[in-house]
Amino acid sequence: MNAIGVVGEFNPFHLGHAAHFQASREALGEDLPIVCVMSGDFVQRGGPAVFNKHARAEAAVRCGADLVFELPLPWCNASAERFALGAVGLLNSLGVVDRLSFGSEAGSLAPLTALALAASEPETVERIKEQMRSGMPFAAAREKVLHETLGEEARLLQSPNNILAVEYLKALFALRLPMQPMTTLRSQSRHDAVEIGPVRSAGQLRTMLEAGEKIGPFVPGSAGKIYAREIAAGRGPVILERMEQAVMSRLRQLTLDDFCALPDATEGLGNRLYKAVRDEGSLMGALAAVKTKRYPLSRLRRMMVSAALGVRDAMAEGTPPYARLLASTQRGRTLLRELALCTAVPVVTKPAAVKELSGRAQDLFELTAAARDFYVLGYESAEERKGGADWRTSPVTV
Repeated sequence: MNAIGVVGEFNPFHLGHAAHFQASREALGEDLPIVCVMSGDFVQRGGPAVFNKHARAEAAVRCGADLVFELPLPWCNASAERFALGAVGLLNSLGVVDRLSFGSEAGSLAPLTALALAASEPETVERIKEQMRSGMPFAAAREKVLHETLGEEARLLQSPNNILAVEYLKALFALRLPMQPMTTLRSQSRHDAVEIGPVRSAGQLRTMLEAGEKIGPFVPGSAGKIYAREIAAGRGPVILERMEQAVMSRLRQLTLDDFCALPDATEGLGNRLYKAVRDEGSLMGALAAVKTKRYPLSRLRRMMVSAALGVRDAMAEGTPPYARLLASTQRGRTLLRELALCTAVPVVTKPAAVKELSGRAQDLFELTAAARDFYVLGYESAEERKGGADWRTSPVTV
């Protein structure tokens, strides 16, 4: 059985995600299962997910996905390039995914492929580094260099979904994977944009949740029920600002060496972060003290969260060495039996099976589980903040 692979954070799952699932099946086959690799409790923008990973995975399978696997923490909280390499690599390791589907503002594979190929050229990489050495931020340097190579197509990199699409394609090329890519048009619900009407972006929905507003009209009904359940139980929404004291407490216990061992801690950035968390009285103040045009806030947030959670440089090298199942449908469970015969990585369906993993896989699972214990400190309900949740929670079955 072939399957459609999708990478997502579903933070939260909304109407745009459901439309992407539908469009993927319409293009590739109505009966094809959808297999997702999803960020866990912390996401690529540098902070906690608005709802925990099992709730978000349940929303995905109730709204069209068949299997949802967790991307381990070091790849979730990484740059777009490492995030894409880990997620796409994990999808391929499962052995049943032959198509990779992603949304983009471009809506066409040709210009995105041209950008991905050009951006992968060693000469292009070196030219981007040269621009950065002169003080230009990475995103601006990349667009400038690619504009010199491809012309106006480089402007596509001003749109967030296009950026991720290019990284997914680069991952396919770099890892030499056989999966065939396809893209659907993200004409609405643009990533982190402000929209009007029934379709809202994930960023706008998070803002509404943080303000105590209801998002039911803007998400699939099944997903809305899950979010309402989580809120009623005091398990969301979780936002970084509410975890500020916990994060700062952890950061101030770290040494300078710890900060210098973080991913992307180049050019003395580890030193600057170490000093900022001691000089400033709040996490937001520390981030503001270090932020420059060269170092965007998202990169700094990822580094701060990585420091607090124990993520260090090189942990996200290669592709994840295991696949943890978070949620499934009946069709997904049928596919899971086939997957067991061809997967290149062990599939974890019960936390007790972790003891059978390799040493590196066990370490990554334990790191990700410890992050869940940190994540629950953002819950409103004290009763729900107990530790060990990752070791007690089985996949959601629908």
